Amino acid sequence: MFGKNYVQRIMIVEDDELIRKELSRFLTYEGYEAVCIEKFENDFQTAESILQETPDLVLLDVSLPGCDGLFICDELRRRSDVPIIFVTGNNTSLDELNCMMRGGDDFIAKPFDLNVLTAKVQALLRRTYEFAGATNLLEHKGAILDKENGILTYQ
Repeated sequence: MFGKNYVQRIMIVEDDELIRKELSRFLTYEGYEAVCIEKFENDFQTAESILQETPDLVLLDVSLPGCDGLFICDELRRRSDVPIIFVTGNNTSLDELNCMMRGGDDFIAKPFDLNVLTAKVQALLRRTYEFAGATNLLEHKGAILDKENGILTYQ
């Protein structure tokens, strides 16, 4: 799906500045474009901000100031199939189950090993995009182009 020079965008939704910066730095080093959200006004605005950035994958914290990561995931799932990895300090099996049942694709508990997180990101991107098969549809910001039939639709 991606061209040879395409850099995959990873959206980091994390309120802890130290973790956010470390994730951004490490993912950039690994060859991704890291995009961060730093303001968390409410669930709807945060979800909208994520969708406007058109990420290829979202790293989503569950506990955010003024926001609920699970609700944000619900909003994303209503409007997008973007892969979501929950990154959270809530690390019981019930927390993991809740994240997965709400639409998350994977779960990693803090503290985590950056290499393990990167492996999860790579695996999820590969499963989502490389193994999805060839398609004649291109999507960008709500516009869908059917290359085979020459039809462009918007939202």
